[in-house]
Amino acid sequence: MSVGLLAVVDDILSAAMKASAKTAGVVIDDAAVTPQYVQGLTPARELPVVWKIALGSIINKYVVIIPIALLLTAFAPWVLPYLLIIGGGFLCFEGAEKVLEWFGVHHGAHDDGPRDEKKLVLGAVRTDLILSTEIMLIALSSLDPGFGIWMTLGALLVIGLAMTVVVYGAVALLVKIDDIGLRFMKSPARRVRRFGVRVVASMPAVFRVISIVGTVAMLWVGGHLVVQNLAETLWSGPYGLVHVVTHAIEATGPVVVWIVDTAISAVFGLVLGLIIVAVVMGVTRLTTRDAPADASH
Repeated sequence: MSVGLLAVVDDILSAAMKASAKTAGVVIDDAAVTPQYVQGLTPARELPVVWKIALGSIINKYVVIIPIALLLTAFAPWVLPYLLIIGGGFLCFEGAEKVLEWFGVHHGAHDDGPRDEKKLVLGAVRTDLILSTEIMLIALSSLDPGFGIWMTLGALLVIGLAMTVVVYGAVALLVKIDDIGLRFMKSPARRVRRFGVRVVASMPAVFRVISIVGTVAMLWVGGHLVVQNLAETLWSGPYGLVHVVTHAIEATGPVVVWIVDTAISAVFGLVLGLIIVAVVMGVTRLTTRDAPADASH
């Protein structure tokens, strides 16, 4: 009996490892997006907030994504592309907002004061829900269809836990690097102290780069989700354009093709995101303009 159980566990772990490899791109994006939510917090609150976001990510995967994905795959697989279009559109919206903020355009109230942890965690978990959905759906599509419901569930649970540990372990390390640098600065060894100074001095630039990478990742993943799933449902135009361009440069090699594909998805995501931001801002202005008039009556 124990040998049979070990064989089942081994099958689940092997399948999980193979499926996880195909999610690497989105996992890197998730790790790049998350640190920007922790910026501006006091050092003492960084790790607790990362832990809260990681816990929210596990709840996303175990309570929401995996059960719904398995149910929809079994009974209504046609719904999944539409959900991914909505999720991709939200990522494009968030990414476009970040780009506008680089140019001093802020949608909604802009607050330079202390950050509200509950809102911060909620925003991070909301974004994680979309990124984690793509991770888990890619993993699900990579598993053997004849695997069986319980084996599939076991593999998805393993993948969900592993991806959460990898992403938020990396995020925790990133946000505490400056503290590690400060400890190096207290070392009796001169070279170690110099290294610590360089680490601390470089962190603002590192986080700026991470913020840019995270924003581009939102636009890329969001644009890719919308383009891919639009082609499966309503409109294949954007996907056809991407295919024509990538086919024309196939001779340059897979790396260049991937870069161009990513760039087109990011540009599409930015354009779509800006349109959504404009719509949201227009609706917000109309509602805020009508509110005083309604109140006066």
